[in-house]
Amino acid sequence: MFHPRRTLRALLLPLAAGLSLTALPVQTATAASTLTNGGFETDGSGTATPAGWSEYGATAASYTESGGRGGGHRLSHWSSSAYKVETYQYLSGLTNGDHRLTAWVRSGGGQNAAHLALKNCGGTEQRTDLPVSDSGWIRIVVPVRVTNNQCTISVTSDANAGNWINVDDLTFTPGASGLTIKGADISSLPKSEDRGGVYRTASGAAGDGVAILRSAGMNYARLKVWVDPADGYHDKARVLATAKRVKAQGMKLLVDFHYSDTWADPGKQTKPAAWSGHSYSRLKTDVYQHTYDVLSALEAQGTTADMAQVGNEINGGMLWNEGSTSNWTQLAGLLNSGYDAVKAVSPSTVAALHLAEGGDLDGTRWWFDNAVSHGVKFDAVGLSYYGYWHGTLHDFQTTLDDAAARYGKPVFVAETAYPFRLDSEDGHENIIDLAEELVPGYPASPAGQTRWMNDVASIVEAVPNGRGLGVFYWEATWTARTGNGWDPADPASGNGWENQALFGYDDRALPATAWFRHR
Repeated sequence: MFHPRRTLRALLLPLAAGLSLTALPVQTATAASTLTNGGFETDGSGTATPAGWSEYGATAASYTESGGRGGGHRLSHWSSSAYKVETYQYLSGLTNGDHRLTAWVRSGGGQNAAHLALKNCGGTEQRTDLPVSDSGWIRIVVPVRVTNNQCTISVTSDANAGNWINVDDLTFTPGASGLTIKGADISSLPKSEDRGGVYRTASGAAGDGVAILRSAGMNYARLKVWVDPADGYHDKARVLATAKRVKAQGMKLLVDFHYSDTWADPGKQTKPAAWSGHSYSRLKTDVYQHTYDVLSALEAQGTTADMAQVGNEINGGMLWNEGSTSNWTQLAGLLNSGYDAVKAVSPSTVAALHLAEGGDLDGTRWWFDNAVSHGVKFDAVGLSYYGYWHGTLHDFQTTLDDAAARYGKPVFVAETAYPFRLDSEDGHENIIDLAEELVPGYPASPAGQTRWMNDVASIVEAVPNGRGLGVFYWEATWTARTGNGWDPADPASGNGWENQALFGYDDRALPATAWFRHR
């Protein structure tokens, strides 16, 4: 476990810990148009006010020390008492237009607030919170549009005793940033509604679940499709009906092909019953025809898919055993059948490949290196990333960035989620129901769920060269309703996920829906 060096700071008392940081002192007239000392290397260790920077608030809680990300030093905020401090730099003479602050950060968490901000730039202040990462450095960005030729770069902590952050290697350059996908999987919605499910706004007004999410800022829906499911849900007809609702709200559509009658994931890729006993050659035709059939029907009703996943969490391949990763030549053939069908319906539809284990750098490289060497065609890389299973946020960023650079493709989070509580509403054991299963720094609370989504979104936003497309929340609408459980063949099966939906046990939209407003 990483801890910042505290020897020097233990001798210093924080000053003015209770000061508001909303106002800055009058700026000096000597400000530069480029960021000075963004790596905090100029002064060495123990400098209370780094060269080029100013401080406000509990100034003794902000200082340079050894242990930089790139060079030998970094900026740290820490005190043995509660503190509020801001380390800032004023720039003037800037060219108006889009700019982006990039920084590498670490944080032990626990603060009331810890963020980077761009303020006094001519428009609304822009902030990015520091994700909780107590060992690996994480890169975050803050975009802003400068309209008055000036801007203030700010590192702010409103912290409790012992809370700490590290910041290093800041750059401020022209360029824009943001996410094009702020989505959610809402496959569960029709069955929930048919079983009496109700969806409410945050204030309690009952309404259409799709419209409530759209009004929160959601712009992309993900729908899974099974071939011949036991309960009749998640099939072609249901996808067509829900797609109409999605497109009527002005949202885009991702169709997630499982190529199964039930759940497909790294542990199971069971062929549809109708395809059992088919030869490999016939399976290639099955994949093409099923993919084409669903997507062409969507196009015919005016709800063309904007993206399609050829397979779901296919780390071990799909359509076992013929399409297992133990036979890459055959798997490649099946995947390319799906790709070809996507493009035959609509060349503009993005064809994505989707793996789980979003923090597994070696596994992701192994899979996509094999895919590329076997001529698999794809337009985008989707990864599932659940922080309680798939490694740290640092692992996730490393894997995501590497995939974008190594394969030259845009990347996105196909699935992520986080609990807002641990107890069960339906009596069925929740998949995440113990405090020790949680990600450190992210409690199972509405605030913890909101923080998780914003921090995951910030990491995707920071993928270099604009290749981070965005994020899909997994199963936003899967609230607890009798008969809408895990097993499509068993109406008595419960839902282990209602504590990770985006609607609470009172059916109201949760605060985490605010993540859809992420830049």
